[in-house]
Amino acid sequence: MSESITPEIVAEHGLSPDEYERVLHAMGRTPNITELGIFSVMWSEHCSYKSSRLHLKKLPTSAPWVIQGPGENAGVVDIGDGQAAIFKMESHNHPSYIEPYQGAATGVGGILRDVFTMGARPVANLNALRFGRPDHPKMRHLISGVVSGIGGYGNCVGVPTVGGEVNFHRAYDGNILVNAMTVGVADTDKIFYSAAAGIGNPVVYVGSKTGRDGIHGATMASADFSEDSEEKRPTVQVGDPFTEKLLIEACLELMSSDAIVAIQDMGAAGLTSSSVEMASKGGVGLELDMNSVPCREEGMTPYEMMLSESQERMLMVLKPGREAEAEAIFHKWELDFAVIGRVTEAGPDGGHLVLRWNGAVVADIPLAPLADDAPCYDRPWIETPKPAPLGDVPSGKGLAADLLTLIGSPDLASRRWIWEQYDHMVGADTVQRPGGDAAVVRVHGTDKGLAIATDVTPRYCYADPYEGGKQAIAECWRNLTAVGATPLATTDCMNFGNPQRPEIMGQFVGCIHGMAEACEALDFPIVSGNVSLYNETKNEDGSGSAILPTPAIGGIGLLPDWRKSATIAFKAEGEAVYLIGETRGHLGQSLWLREIAGREEGPPPPVDLAVERKNGDFVRGAIRVDAVSAVHDLADGGLLIALAEMALAGGIGAMLTAELFDDAPHAFLFGEDQGRYLVTTRDGEALQHAAHEAGVAISFVGTTGGDSLTAEDGGLDVSLASLRETNEAFFPALMGGELTVA
Repeated sequence: MSESITPEIVAEHGLSPDEYERVLHAMGRTPNITELGIFSVMWSEHCSYKSSRLHLKKLPTSAPWVIQGPGENAGVVDIGDGQAAIFKMESHNHPSYIEPYQGAATGVGGILRDVFTMGARPVANLNALRFGRPDHPKMRHLISGVVSGIGGYGNCVGVPTVGGEVNFHRAYDGNILVNAMTVGVADTDKIFYSAAAGIGNPVVYVGSKTGRDGIHGATMASADFSEDSEEKRPTVQVGDPFTEKLLIEACLELMSSDAIVAIQDMGAAGLTSSSVEMASKGGVGLELDMNSVPCREEGMTPYEMMLSESQERMLMVLKPGREAEAEAIFHKWELDFAVIGRVTEAGPDGGHLVLRWNGAVVADIPLAPLADDAPCYDRPWIETPKPAPLGDVPSGKGLAADLLTLIGSPDLASRRWIWEQYDHMVGADTVQRPGGDAAVVRVHGTDKGLAIATDVTPRYCYADPYEGGKQAIAECWRNLTAVGATPLATTDCMNFGNPQRPEIMGQFVGCIHGMAEACEALDFPIVSGNVSLYNETKNEDGSGSAILPTPAIGGIGLLPDWRKSATIAFKAEGEAVYLIGETRGHLGQSLWLREIAGREEGPPPPVDLAVERKNGDFVRGAIRVDAVSAVHDLADGGLLIALAEMALAGGIGAMLTAELFDDAPHAFLFGEDQGRYLVTTRDGEALQHAAHEAGVAISFVGTTGGDSLTAEDGGLDVSLASLRETNEAFFPALMGGELTVA
């Protein structure tokens, strides 16, 4: 406690000399080590968003159905009938690279707490994962640990893991991404917020005891990696899903009363961030007795207690006199409960965070500099140069060979090896399992369904951040539409490299610009999210190898009747297959170009937001009136991949019209033009008429039937058996596990 503050100690805490000068000015004196630690985590990139706050303000965050936008634990949207959906996505990237099982597991635990903290019962988990080259020496270990951690935590806590995405690229060799999303449902009159209130009200700690795990986790997550990450292993938290389940039930039970004034989970920066955020939002102060904090290790100091990121803990402000009632509930669920402080009145300079230990004041910090007045930087940035036009490309090895190569490639191979390790049916409300365009979960006890999807195409964002940002929002909107849902809102997870490099900051700014434009055009606001920067690895020469810019988007949509959700599977033989949307054969940045031609070049496909909306509204309307029997959006790999996925899902082949194989068929069949859907129908004439009336481009693709994908002119003939075998082979071969082909 008496340790003197040297420049070396300041640097170890991740504060720059200029930031330390701000600390001195805010305090009016030299801080002690506990106060310095509190400033260091609250001013970390992970907690303060000091490099991103300026630009995040450009994102649309409101709509008539939005109840709560960014600024709380999670976003909240109205889904009718007095109910709300509460959801958020967050990153746990650095911890998952250092210790993949616990890093991924505690990522799931943390996002669950963000949602049930607000009064929601969690109903679905998703994840968005990015790994490096499959043959990288560490990748098999990382994949195995991350997937096991997600499954181990989610399965035990009893929340279904219903969807997500997995991609591979060498840019993630030294810095994988693990983004976790949770969706919950609450009554609109039982939503809980985090602003502390009521001078003298008790501040209560509940959940697990505090240990030394995770100390400086927020600071670690705000710095780039060196090659040796083992030394950072102690900063990774350790999770206990069984305790989390008890915590969910205890919190929801107490929430059914009116005892809670405010509630906040202890996430990044633990007791520090939860207490500072609650007090700051309420415009009050907090006084905490550190001797009352439940600890599981001997001799813990206030510094360690405040910075620990031990899991499964919550902080509450209760109404006076309700302590015994709350304590009885938490003890019934075998959880710790302790009154550790009280709400105090703000003085002329605002509220203070005061810590007492062994009868003495060991920290007294004004709250304003920790929260609202934290550093906010306008980092220098340079616009990403527009990529050169693609130019000529070879025609590939033949359509059948190209199709098989793509369907078995890392980014398109079946993810069944992964999602079969997740319990996606627990709770009995999962309507659409992993493998489709979006997951669908029934709102328990109603006819309503929630559609949920995660999307981003990092290679597009790298080539053109603006267009890539637009496409990330548009594809998520399209995936929700493809199951028949009305898209409501999104959460984001902004994964980027070092913001102090102008080219990286330019990627961030460009993606924000594109995302904001798409959100406005599609009425698809961003209501919660997370920023994860410094996702790069230091090279021996001191330079950084950054990930691809990866603004992961998690979206939710509403189905009035879950029974009318569309799926991608062909339903019957003899149905007509139609393509909705215009195809120009855009191969720039496509998977075909990368996997077949070995090139990552050209601009990404442009996104016409007006056409995107028109086509999507038409498809959703057709689903609602049962005019189509199967629907699939077109994305990675283009038309022929989408067709193969529909055929594999339904176990039915298709005969394709010869017109598809005219000029440059590889561009037409594998191009990744946006705003497109494949649909099947028994009444093609009526569907064409409706499309023409709506001004929507529609073209005939073929007819379902048989056990192959075949062209009328003989230009293609690939059996479903060979497609399935190829599609299913990648993950079992990579991971050395057995998988029986269905």
